[in-house]
Amino acid sequence: MPARSVTGVTGVSVESDEAAAPAMPASAPSRDLPERRTARLGLSGRLFLVTVAFVVVAEVLTYVPAVANYRVEWMSDRLAAAQVAALVLDGRTGEPVSEALESRLLAGVNARAIAVRGGGAQRLLAIEPMPEQVADIVDLRDVTALSAIRGAWRTLVAPVREPIRVIGEGGIGFDRVEILLDEAPLRTAMIDYALRLLVSSLIIAAAAAGLVFVVLQVLIVRPVRRLATSITVFADDPEDAGRIIAPSRRSDEIGQAERALGRMQRSLADQLRQKRRLAELGLAVSKISHELRNLLTGAQLLGDRLEGTEDPTVQRVAPRLVGTLARAIRFCEATLAYGRVSERTPLLASTPLAPIFAELPDLAALAAHPVSVEVAAADLSVQADPEQLARALANLVRNAVQALDGAAVPEAAVRVVASRGAPGRITILVADNGPGLPARARENLFAPFQGSMRSGGTGLGLPIAAELIGINGGTLTLDASEAEGLSGARFRIVLPEG
Repeated sequence: MPARSVTGVTGVSVESDEAAAPAMPASAPSRDLPERRTARLGLSGRLFLVTVAFVVVAEVLTYVPAVANYRVEWMSDRLAAAQVAALVLDGRTGEPVSEALESRLLAGVNARAIAVRGGGAQRLLAIEPMPEQVADIVDLRDVTALSAIRGAWRTLVAPVREPIRVIGEGGIGFDRVEILLDEAPLRTAMIDYALRLLVSSLIIAAAAAGLVFVVLQVLIVRPVRRLATSITVFADDPEDAGRIIAPSRRSDEIGQAERALGRMQRSLADQLRQKRRLAELGLAVSKISHELRNLLTGAQLLGDRLEGTEDPTVQRVAPRLVGTLARAIRFCEATLAYGRVSERTPLLASTPLAPIFAELPDLAALAAHPVSVEVAAADLSVQADPEQLARALANLVRNAVQALDGAAVPEAAVRVVASRGAPGRITILVADNGPGLPARARENLFAPFQGSMRSGGTGLGLPIAAELIGINGGTLTLDASEAEGLSGARFRIVLPEG
């Protein structure tokens, strides 16, 4: 069949890309992992899933463009073969082209028809009649990444029976080359390439994911698991020094966490051992105090009998002996009571101060010498447990009365005054006009058995009062300001307003 000169691609009508391109199918709904199963995964399992997810995303971002690029290259190769066929036609100018030669040229290109344009003329090489329409037009002169991906997706998902028209730049002596192709061979080649690329990508992805997982497992997961195991083992027996973590030589955040955990465990172990020894000592002291109280009670009974004798010396010494034994018994009872008491959780409520203050003047009866207790509550309320607040104030006032009585202060007085302090806070000042507190007493003022400066005192009144005020959300401190008309000890209580 001789070559023919034409002004266009004979018998070929073209549809637009929009008409030929099928609609994109809806994506399948994503399936998330069951929540319960994910929640049960440990750090290693979650790390593995995150690693796999990142690798899959990276593979998708490279796999899809690679398949689309293969489609473009496959069609570019066919255009290059078409240019070679066109050169063969040019070389036989004026000579007839046999049908066998045309068939071989078209078979080499794997195309239905080849059209080239150059020098103002167009040559067409075809054996079969030209189809009336084509399914798609691919212009390789103006192809973009998005159009290449869209075209590859259409070829794989929605193949067409009609041929597709491919346009490309011409070679030597040609301005443009066009070919008509059946899409079936292209789709077969793309599927084969996609499968081979998928297998190789999966192998590479599995190797990369495994390597990343192993590295993260060694660098992060195992050290974190070591920290968690050390905490769990240490909690079973905190006093065992062998359970304290031995920090590694790492200088990163995990190394810092190991060293901080080691310091915390050593400090906690020391404190627990010390508290255990103190608890054992307290138990021993309680037992000794119990037995000593029984012995002193018997001695006090004997002392009472001595008071009935007529011996002047015995009559002079017996009251002092009985008083000393009584103080010793009170000390033992206070020690036992302090060891047994565990303050309950306070029942916080709006508590008026006036009824509590009204009971404080009765404590003046504890003194052998005249002591006055003055109160001024105004119309104020605090947020506190009424019973615990009453006990704390009673302890403070009782201490003040006994201190004034022991010092034989003339016109001894204790003043308890409530006023509004900072916004939302009530201040209660307990002051006396006694000799005050010496400097050495201030250091351990709220320490049990150490704060008393009165002969026969137990040193428990202030610690108990401070504990009661503290669990009610307030503070008890030694006040440094001057109270009007009073120059002795001054204690300040601050509680939330009720």
